[in-house]
Amino acid sequence: MFDLVIRGGSVVDGTGRAAYRADVAVRDGKIAAIAPHIDGEAREVVDATGYIVTPGFVDVHTHYDGQVSWDSLLDPSSSNGVTTVVVGNCGVGFAPVQKGKEAWLVQLMEGVEDIPGTALHEGITWEWETFPEYLDAIGRRTYAVDVAAYVPHGAVRGYVMGERGARNEKATEDDLREMSRIVQEAREAGAVGFSTSRTMAHKARDGEPVPGTFADMDEMNAIARALEAGGGGIFEIAPEVLPADADGAGGFMSELGWMREMALSTELKVSYLLLQNSQTPTIWRDALEFSQKTIDDGGYLRPQVAARPFGMMIGWASYNPFLKRPTFMDLSSRLSGDELRQQLAMSSVRAKILAEVDVAPDPSVPFDGIGGLFQMVLDRIYVMGEDVDYEPLPDRTVAAAAKRLGVNPLEMAYDLMNESSGNSFLMFPFFNYEDGNHDAIYDMLTHPAAISGLGDGGAHVRMICDASMTTYMLTHWARDRRRGSRIALEEAVRLQTSATADFAGFSDRGVLAVGKRADINIIDFENLRIHFPHAQNDLPAGGTRLLQMASGYKATIVNGEVTRRDGRDTGARPGRLVRA
Repeated sequence: MFDLVIRGGSVVDGTGRAAYRADVAVRDGKIAAIAPHIDGEAREVVDATGYIVTPGFVDVHTHYDGQVSWDSLLDPSSSNGVTTVVVGNCGVGFAPVQKGKEAWLVQLMEGVEDIPGTALHEGITWEWETFPEYLDAIGRRTYAVDVAAYVPHGAVRGYVMGERGARNEKATEDDLREMSRIVQEAREAGAVGFSTSRTMAHKARDGEPVPGTFADMDEMNAIARALEAGGGGIFEIAPEVLPADADGAGGFMSELGWMREMALSTELKVSYLLLQNSQTPTIWRDALEFSQKTIDDGGYLRPQVAARPFGMMIGWASYNPFLKRPTFMDLSSRLSGDELRQQLAMSSVRAKILAEVDVAPDPSVPFDGIGGLFQMVLDRIYVMGEDVDYEPLPDRTVAAAAKRLGVNPLEMAYDLMNESSGNSFLMFPFFNYEDGNHDAIYDMLTHPAAISGLGDGGAHVRMICDASMTTYMLTHWARDRRRGSRIALEEAVRLQTSATADFAGFSDRGVLAVGKRADINIIDFENLRIHFPHAQNDLPAGGTRLLQMASGYKATIVNGEVTRRDGRDTGARPGRLVRA
């Protein structure tokens, strides 16, 4: 007796091999058989005729570190075919933590990842002090997806060094010994690796860079040795992306230099985040070549790349150009949701806001001055459209639309956000769109050194919703792209199943094969669609987040249990902590 048999689907098994028609049988949470036809009784039979059957997606870059305390669903990832998530990226997280220092970690996460501090304060249970205790707390819960975690540099440094660590002072020998002990202990307890941030773009709410941003090589190498001693794994870096200074010192390529040395001198998987940026718009090519040479020389140095432009969604429920206009500030402080949108749609309110001058931003509030930036770059902010176009032509910018109608671009932005009863969004792609197309993204995704990631599920909840990148890999790259090369369906699946599972060290998943975990998606590929983003006030303390759902997932199966059917949560929670 099988628990489940999936009949008649087109199996895209995650290895990159050509799709083939087969039945898939599941027993005790594992794939028991794959064959042209499987006889035998089953407790449940799913007809997959006309659909593709893939492994569940493994998302190696999320920030559900706090959300795991209060949310068993872990949307929007679980709605987009993801069956395993990795938290603790970019050097921020919530363990280890000294008693009484919880608020410091909250403001660190709030500043770096734009998750409301009120939601984190109310939602996190704080059942732990050490990192192993944090894993144990996750392990006591059940989820719609499996959860794994990095041990984050910022938390480790703050735990060991206190205010000195927060101020990024140099670590002493005693500090290094204690940090090394904690990292080794975390790895031995099941952490997939260690994460750190070295970019000045990552700052806590108090304005300080993430602890570890300026860590010297003595510190980085001590931690690498401790990670190796604990069992190896991934050393993940959010690197500084600025170019070298006038004397040729520092900069992104210098960062890659020490990463190469670490990759060649250890058995660790060294990985860094890679996006195209406006200051050095072609340096990503140099980084890929550098990484490939390191791989060819025997090291493991792979960038994590994104499947679409990395930027912000702009609207009334998110950040927008009018954040510091007095009338908007007053209305948004008293109203929300439909009430706020109705007021903003009134012609008298519109005229008043457009005539006002911005109030000076509060430097203690993250992103408080972002509205002023938006006002200056309306020639780079795009209308998303009902079909959510992430590769728009120049004529879809706000400035171009305003020119066609002969109106002021700021008025145009206001009116565009008022569309769809005030639920519309604009898109500002400030990474990965310097050329106005996806050609650079294509080259990154298809490079043999690269790892697909950067969905940031659970983070930047008022400005992005890139956890839907898993779906986008199929809809845009394997089916719909018109402005350049596509990626074969089998490869698009491989990039986010076996490739990411292998990277994370999960040998039991990522491929549809007998004996592997029954983490499976059944997808109506022809009708798969990403929906328009929407705001939802469902975080603890009534916090707002943006969600982007998908339709076309006929079923998502985790550990042999159907967690979603026809896009709806079944209530099943077979997901567990994954210890590396």
